[in-house]
Amino acid sequence: MNHVIRVSEPGGPEVMRWETEEVQSPGPSQILLHHTAVGLNYIDVYFRSGAYPAPQLPFTPGFEGAGVVEAVGEGVTDLAPGDHVGYAAQPLGAYSELRVIPADRVVRLPDGIDDRVAAAMMLKGMTVQYLLRSTVALNAGDTVLFHAAAGGVGLIACQWAKHLGVTMIGTVGSEEKAELARAHGCTHTVLYNEENFVDRVRELTDGKGVDAVYDSVGRQTFSQSLDCLRTRGTLVLFGQSSGKVEPIDPAVLSAKGSLFLTRPTLFNYTASREDLLHCASELFDVLQKGVVKADINQEYPLSEAQRAHEDLEGRRTTGASLLLP
Repeated sequence: MNHVIRVSEPGGPEVMRWETEEVQSPGPSQILLHHTAVGLNYIDVYFRSGAYPAPQLPFTPGFEGAGVVEAVGEGVTDLAPGDHVGYAAQPLGAYSELRVIPADRVVRLPDGIDDRVAAAMMLKGMTVQYLLRSTVALNAGDTVLFHAAAGGVGLIACQWAKHLGVTMIGTVGSEEKAELARAHGCTHTVLYNEENFVDRVRELTDGKGVDAVYDSVGRQTFSQSLDCLRTRGTLVLFGQSSGKVEPIDPAVLSAKGSLFLTRPTLFNYTASREDLLHCASELFDVLQKGVVKADINQEYPLSEAQRAHEDLEGRRTTGASLLLP
């Protein structure tokens, strides 16, 4: 039997149930994967709560995991039982001991990248890759504002931005998190509960504003984020932890300096096999070189996913969190 977390209706963490199901066999172009670790991400909260509609009910949450290939389906030639692989991809279903997944959505793990690191880093790390390297192609000397700099994505971004020679201004909720962000390479930190981050950004940039703002908070920060940008700067809205952003008149973008606005997702940036492999290889490269390190600061049994979500939503986590089957 296979144990899974199943959600039958949208709601709070309590709607997640620990259930059993029959083990499936992989079909053509699929593999059966035995998870050794599963990643915990805020997008899981969006689907569980109904902020993002699930493709069907009931469903098993999760987009990120790593483990060992148990079996391969017809037509799979580049993977074999015993291979260690990781993924951060659709479809949903990572909160499980075993799962069937399309073979072209997983990546064989290179030497030096173990399952736990892959499960902690694939989604967050590849998110940082496309944010800093593709959505806005940052260069040494650029300056950016990154909200939630001490979160799982934020700490990776701090390290990668420093490696690129980018000045990062990060918003955080406490002095403890500010110290954590700075220790990971964030140049300046702003305590958003105590300081006006727009004023602070203007002060730090001599009134010019930043080249890009990376905003995963949404409703609470969106309007002020626009005010932090230089002329022709870019607001990258890649999450909405505080809620959906209100509709915006495009004329606002011109009035504030011919700004650019994008709402990207990792899945669009890794839709092709070629793009997925490129994104993953850049992440593996910085991990193997020690430029970026995996901060796995919380681990939970998969059966206690409810507690993990409570901690995540309560902002009681830092860095990466794992669910262990």
